[in-house]
Amino acid sequence: MSELPRTFVLIKPDAVRRGLVGEVLSRFERKGLQIVAMKQVQVSGELADQHYAEHLERDFYPPLRAFVTSGPSVALVLTGDQVVETVRLMNGATDGRKAAPGTIRGDLSLSNRENLVHGSDSAESAEREIALWFPELEPVEGRA
Repeated sequence: MSELPRTFVLIKPDAVRRGLVGEVLSRFERKGLQIVAMKQVQVSGELADQHYAEHLERDFYPPLRAFVTSGPSVALVLTGDQVVETVRLMNGATDGRKAAPGTIRGDLSLSNRENLVHGSDSAESAEREIALWFPELEPVEGRA
């Protein structure tokens, strides 16, 4: 039996401040996804720059960096069938004002930047982000 794919999720400072960590986690668990690893972190500027490396020169990055480093976040690794796609669908559109009802952002966010959660956008991004945030976890070959 092949191992299930995994993805990276960051429950951002706004969700932590608003006491929504349990709500977000319970949605993933009720869907049938499993938590492989989880930790509360204070994101440093360096970690934010590594995570968002492709956005460093974009106009929106400095306020995004200030936001993601503004308070504790909860980083986690989830696994399950088609987990990358499933988490992205559950998170909803980036802008909470435009996200569909029933999604995490659609139900709980009214912002584009303070949008509660990040989920990897591909299996390749997931493995890069997992290695960055959870270096103690072994990389897994052949996950997709």
